[in-house]
Amino acid sequence: MKTNIEKAGILIESLPYIRKFSGKTFVIKYGGAAMVDEKLKDAFAQDIVLLNFIGIKPVIVHGGGPKINSIMEKMGKTPTFVQGQRITDEETVDIVEMVLGGLINKQIVSLINSHGGLAIGLSGKDGNLIKAKKKVIRKLSPETGVPEIIDLGLVGEVEKINPKILDTIDESGFIPVIAPISAGTNTETLNINADYVAGEIASALKAEKLILLTDTEGILDKKNKLISTMNSRKIKSLVSKGTISGGMLPKVQACQNAISNNVGKTHIIDGRTPHALLLEIFTEEGIGTEIIK
Repeated sequence: MKTNIEKAGILIESLPYIRKFSGKTFVIKYGGAAMVDEKLKDAFAQDIVLLNFIGIKPVIVHGGGPKINSIMEKMGKTPTFVQGQRITDEETVDIVEMVLGGLINKQIVSLINSHGGLAIGLSGKDGNLIKAKKKVIRKLSPETGVPEIIDLGLVGEVEKINPKILDTIDESGFIPVIAPISAGTNTETLNINADYVAGEIASALKAEKLILLTDTEGILDKKNKLISTMNSRKIKSLVSKGTISGGMLPKVQACQNAISNNVGKTHIIDGRTPHALLLEIFTEEGIGTEIIK
């Protein structure tokens, strides 16, 4: 009986959140271990279907870095990253499009559908969803201290999101699953970091939440303790100190951009935790890092 009462308590705790978020759009970046471990994949799909059934509108943007790395290595290519972003030559972008737009995208769609959802797969090329240009980044030379331009190859930067196709999908009751690739100015395929794509789509849709799944508890301090809430000033300080670096940089930048474009709240959570989405959304304490203005 005690266990049953505890279960009822959990359901009651979630009620205010269900009421508050019904009809709202959540953009969710799906990546890391949650895409690899079979039990975590199932739990994620169940979470998405549940959100959809209670009236929340999930929009999924997925990565696929580990699978891309695996195939590259089998082909004798070494994955290389700068500031958390993949150096992408012509051969690599073909691998990226094959893995993201084909294999992984359709696996996610099939898994959600197998749990009773109605998912549909897209890439940034479909319906001109993502207009992108080639990305250029600068990095300080350790020898001279002068900024140098780093050529990432066929890596894209979002210029504009056209949400018309997502509006159409929403009206039809489907769950969009988006691969972060797009056509560039000259119709060449561009690989875009999934965190940035999720942030830009959340901004374009004026989403209630942007949630990024990763392979850490959230943002950690120098003592590896979770920081539950952060603002832009704190992020800037931790970036300058090197506490936030590598693959976490695109995540915090995506969150900051979304917050500045009127997205309600942004979250970085541990996708290695089963049902991480439900724990973050429907419990008072949550499980990750919340980034606010």
